[in-house]
Amino acid sequence: QVQLVESGGGLVQPGGSLRLSCAASGSSLSIYTMGWYRQAPGKERVMVATIARGGSANYSDSVKGRFTISRDDAKNTAYLQMNSLRPEDTAVYYCKATYFRNYWGKGTQVTVSA
Repeated sequence: QVQLVESGGGLVQPGGSLRLSCAASGSSLSIYTMGWYRQAPGKERVMVATIARGGSANYSDSVKGRFTISRDDAKNTAYLQMNSLRPEDTAVYYCKATYFRNYWGKGTQVTVSA
């Protein structure tokens, strides 16, 4: 069973960048499809980006061209590089690992505000 811990969130001005990390323990990350999701106050949790074991990535339309998901299986870590951040990107960001079932981290807060 894998445990996930997100880090890298914080307060950033509009137009700025952040890099989120998702560190895994308890299992090799290489077998999992990894994903980043976010949940804004009063809204449902939604998919931001996913990356398959082979490296194929998928993005929501709202972040396409601004965010990049990646993985380093040797470091057992997945990443989300977020550029050109907007106030509407403000949310708690969660990491998810999927292999027959889903495993979630506890999330990291991202706030985009002037």
